[in-house]
Amino acid sequence: MTTSAKRRLEVQLGPVRLKNPVMPASGCFGFGREYSRFYALDRLGAIAIKATTKEPRFGNPTPRVAETPAGMLNAIGLQNPGLEAVLEQELPWLAQFDVPVIANIAGSTVDDYVYVAEKISTAPNVAALELNISCPNVKCGGIAFGTDPHIAAQLTKAVKGVSQVPVFVKLSPNVSNIVAIATAVEEAGADGLSMINTLLGMRIDLKTKQPILANGSGGLSGPAIKPVAIRMIYEVSQHVSIPIIGMGGIQSAEDVVEFFLAGASAVAIGTANFVDPYICPKIIDELQSLLDRMGVEYIHDLTGMGWKHGSAKA
Repeated sequence: MTTSAKRRLEVQLGPVRLKNPVMPASGCFGFGREYSRFYALDRLGAIAIKATTKEPRFGNPTPRVAETPAGMLNAIGLQNPGLEAVLEQELPWLAQFDVPVIANIAGSTVDDYVYVAEKISTAPNVAALELNISCPNVKCGGIAFGTDPHIAAQLTKAVKGVSQVPVFVKLSPNVSNIVAIATAVEEAGADGLSMINTLLGMRIDLKTKQPILANGSGGLSGPAIKPVAIRMIYEVSQHVSIPIIGMGGIQSAEDVVEFFLAGASAVAIGTANFVDPYICPKIIDELQSLLDRMGVEYIHDLTGMGWKHGSAKA
């Protein structure tokens, strides 16, 4: 592969350079151990690991996953082994791969977030943090921080104050004005945004006449939410100057390009990993030929090209 061919998929997320724009979304890839049996993880642009909290979390009661006609509902509840195990076991294991890690962090209080951010941002292979203020499936923390611009900004500023690496803030679509949240966290020092997290949804079992998920409601992901994600990224990207990692129902190289046209600078693949464990490397390979067909030399040139047909600021 020529130098030019390698560079055409490179993207820059603030100070973080990725060799390609494709990463698995946090919560859909664990810490990569299961997927490493299928392909070399250093093919990925980055890995967004499972949300890490100060203490281990079992998560919500089961059942906590339900299929829908065009996606999936989940109410996992931030199950993870806790900060100590991630620092001592998961991150050292991931260090064998030449791939930057984006550490998704969560908590129930500001102090929880700050504690995890300060510790995990010193790990050698952690290139950035993803501040999870948008999980809809926990009763304390998560989305409680992501629905008020003032509170979201305060948390962002507190985490930025201790982090040794750039901080991306993962936004919730379950708000009436996502632009207000995005601009508030940018002003508080966020280095980038991840958007969108899942949409609140519910299914009811016809036999039991009760919600299928033990949690009642859950987060809807998959192809059903892609138009919502595209619309929100299109709106937000024209009001901020920081990069956006786009996610929400991506299944193909064409989907990736659509997210770039809306204003994304990289993408994360979530639910599609459960359908096809090879989906990330497949999309990376397909992007080269798609750029050829489109006559585009570098994928980063596509970011925001969709804006020329109308401005969300109008």
